Amino acid sequence: MIKSFLSDQCKEVILGSLLGDGSLEIHKPYKNPRFSFRHSIKQQEYFFWKVNQLKEISGEKCWWKQEKNGLGNIMLRYQSIATDSLMDLYKLTHKGKRLIVRRKWLNKLTPLSLAIWWLDDGSLITNGRRGVLCTDPFSYPEQKLMARYLYKVWNIKVAIGKIHREWDGKQTEYYRLWIRSSEELQKLLQIILPYVKVSSMLPKVLLLYKNIDLQQRWISEVQKATGFSQEVIEKYLYEKKSRWKKFRE
Repeated sequence: MIKSFLSDQCKEVILGSLLGDGSLEIHKPYKNPRFSFRHSIKQQEYFFWKVNQLKEISGEKCWWKQEKNGLGNIMLRYQSIATDSLMDLYKLTHKGKRLIVRRKWLNKLTPLSLAIWWLDDGSLITNGRRGVLCTDPFSYPEQKLMARYLYKVWNIKVAIGKIHREWDGKQTEYYRLWIRSSEELQKLLQIILPYVKVSSMLPKVLLLYKNIDLQQRWISEVQKATGFSQEVIEKYLYEKKSRWKKFRE
């Protein structure tokens, strides 16, 4: 059991984000950890929603703009205060100074945590009917643990797939979690939809169908779970379909 003065919601956000874009580190000369994350300014609505969930560990000036990164994007960065209330989470998710996935960490995840994980590092692929979690930083054994957890606890089947990247002229192998059927993807999205609170993140949960009835059914499901209007959902759906060759007129 995590013993700290943090609210459950704050813990859930942090534990999910550590699988995605978040980090928890102890910087010298401090003895306690800070939680931090960053997003592109294009995701500023999601960024500030997340910041708002972390008020209890935030100082007066907890976020700032960073200069363009290597891809030319302006980034927004958040950093909490250094506080002993984060130490239990640090010990749960780290071995020494290294972030390490363990089942006792995964067992603390909630639907809100899964939503943060997906909104941070999940993507719809293959004409909007398959999904991938970009779990590149984690080892193959850690990915096996995550895949088993998703199946055993949430009944979501994922596959571990290898990708190759070139870094400084060298080929490097990474692994990612792939959701290779729309049925499995729907299971995940149905769990997290009630926690999608900013409209700009709707493209991450909008499955695309050529069949009008199936598409309308998914729009209705998203509308019911998120509370966003059909007009807003259809706006993002239209924009998304216009970017996929299969769905262009």
